[in-house]
Amino acid sequence: MVHAFPVITDINRHRPELAIDWVVEESFSALPRLHPGVRRVIPVAMRRWRKSLHSRSTRHDIRQLRHTLQLTAYDASLDLQGLIKSALLSTLGPRPRWGYDRQSIREPLASSFYDKRFHVSKNQHAVARNRQLAGLALGYTPEESVNYGLPPHLPRPLGLPTQPYMVFLHGTSRANKEWPEPLWVELGQRIAQQGMTVLLPGGSTLERERAQRLAGQIPRAQALPSLDLTTLSGVLAHAHGVVGVDTGLSHLATALQRPVVALYTATRPEATGVYGSFRAVNLGGIGQCPTVEAVVTELERLDAWKAE
Repeated sequence: MVHAFPVITDINRHRPELAIDWVVEESFSALPRLHPGVRRVIPVAMRRWRKSLHSRSTRHDIRQLRHTLQLTAYDASLDLQGLIKSALLSTLGPRPRWGYDRQSIREPLASSFYDKRFHVSKNQHAVARNRQLAGLALGYTPEESVNYGLPPHLPRPLGLPTQPYMVFLHGTSRANKEWPEPLWVELGQRIAQQGMTVLLPGGSTLERERAQRLAGQIPRAQALPSLDLTTLSGVLAHAHGVVGVDTGLSHLATALQRPVVALYTATRPEATGVYGSFRAVNLGGIGQCPTVEAVVTELERLDAWKAE
């Protein structure tokens, strides 16, 4: 979803007469609300619906969604995700439906649900692909510079340290995308020597347990309780710096213009790494494990190493 923020900014700039409503999975609905260019957020429950597709409550929810989408006189719908599930959702809403053509899309079958299809090269970052698709659909050419469009200042959550802090985003969707715990500890100890506190969020039970283990080995580090996305966005927005693995929160920190060092061990940062900010850098790649020294070097370059 963070990769779609620049599209909203582009549309606001080039087609200011258009209002933008965003259909989004309910558990992530707080994220589109961060962008001032989104008029309305419409939550859906695809993950929950898949578990009980034929239940009465699921059928009722889908009917309500169809009613909501058809009640508003939309001019078109645009599918940036390019998956079968998102394409199916588009059939509940207005026509024309726009999306990628079969050669451009992640799941080619999804393209058959669109009324108009656009060719966008796969050999570019996801942000660039999204921006190009929207530009082709709406008749403009995006600028080279990237603007995620988020407010420069989010409210500071209560209870944050008064001294500068660094956020470690250690949780990710697959074990092979994780950075080894001993490296987190070594980096955290070196950051503590600079006078900074390390904050360790955790979403799942396993992530919170890891956060507790790491905090127990890093001076002054704090394992955070489970936080909602709005609060976590505020934590990231006020961080002195962020070090994170391949997770959406690393991209969110980039969109919030924080110094970010993103660590990749099993995926290609060229396609989906942090992007569009001179304050964010990718390290590693498939089969690679960035070193602590490499992370420190980048934090120094980003002016995020010393607590000043």
